[in-house]
Amino acid sequence: MTDAGPSSRERYRAQVRAEIKQHAWEQIAEAGVPALSLNAIAKRLGMSGPALYRYFASRDGLITALIRDAYRSIADTVREARNGGADLAGLAHVIRDWARQDPQRYFLIYGTPVPGYHAPGDTTAISHEVMAVLIDACGERGSGGPETAFDGHLADHREWAGGDPAPTVVLHRALAFWTRLHGVLSLELAGHFAGMRFDPGLLIDEEVAALARSAVTG
Repeated sequence: MTDAGPSSRERYRAQVRAEIKQHAWEQIAEAGVPALSLNAIAKRLGMSGPALYRYFASRDGLITALIRDAYRSIADTVREARNGGADLAGLAHVIRDWARQDPQRYFLIYGTPVPGYHAPGDTTAISHEVMAVLIDACGERGSGGPETAFDGHLADHREWAGGDPAPTVVLHRALAFWTRLHGVLSLELAGHFAGMRFDPGLLIDEEVAALARSAVTG
């Protein structure tokens, strides 16, 4: 017996949800996340507010869907790049390209928290997939030294190839890469490098190179 696939009603629901999210992104680009309004989106779609609430029960529910989509997109992007052979420097530019394609999407998950919004506990679980790819790119198996209290906070990211815990030194390297990269990206996307007459991509290259040098000499 073959799978009949989604019904016409399910396809219609998925289409409307996608349209709602698209209008939400447009609204965010125009006025920021705090100004997101389901009633305004409903008006643009030609439906009533109560009708739209059948697709997203609340503003926070819509924001959560957007956040999950953003995390899913970057997780799939870095995994595909890594599977294609990208090293740490390559991943840095893949992430930068992803962020520059849609700065509002980037800032929704890596920018200032949305006032009054409290994400469900599992919302950022997909982000762990991104860190797992970075850990894989940051080093080879080996002993990483003693555990510290700091490492306990990274427990969710520790899965290594084969299911073993990642070496401590690799965890630290991956986190250092993550913080350096996002420091540059946040400044670039916010326009703070405007007029400085240099390519932020070169700064990212230098940050990755500095990290590699510290790994060799450390």
